[in-house]
Amino acid sequence: MQDMIIIRGYTPKDIQAMIRIWNEVVEEGIAFPQEESLTEETGREFFAVQSYCGVAENGETGEIVGLYILHPNNVGRCGHIANAGYAVSSRLRGCHIGEKLVCHCIRQARDAGFGILQFNAVVASNVHARHLYERIGFHQLGTIPGGFRLKNGTYEDICPYYLKL
Repeated sequence: MQDMIIIRGYTPKDIQAMIRIWNEVVEEGIAFPQEESLTEETGREFFAVQSYCGVAENGETGEIVGLYILHPNNVGRCGHIANAGYAVSSRLRGCHIGEKLVCHCIRQARDAGFGILQFNAVVASNVHARHLYERIGFHQLGTIPGGFRLKNGTYEDICPYYLKL
């Protein structure tokens, strides 16, 4: 499956699939800080304001199976630090699509002039993402106790990560 995946910039025809995948992660309530699902209107606006959005497309079928967003983490004197979020269709997790998305995102962040890529809120139990980030070379900044409220109302630690680009 991994060899069939193409990472590219999104186009308007990708929006519905991007919204579906994004909302799947939001509704799971264990990874993204957002609580509201995207509608077609809010999804178009949300993806349009990002510095870059990449999609993972199955090169054989044309199906969008994952995506990422890239944007500044802050403004002004911290505007050289980027932030990103990744989402892969639940039925294809474990197929290394996330790795392809992260590596593409790193290149896009460099090309956009960012000097650091930082993830603010990686949920501690998201071990697959954490292992991926560490394997690629990201460094954990520490742990924020109880920094993420899960869908069930309990709190879990978050682990910020960064990579010098």
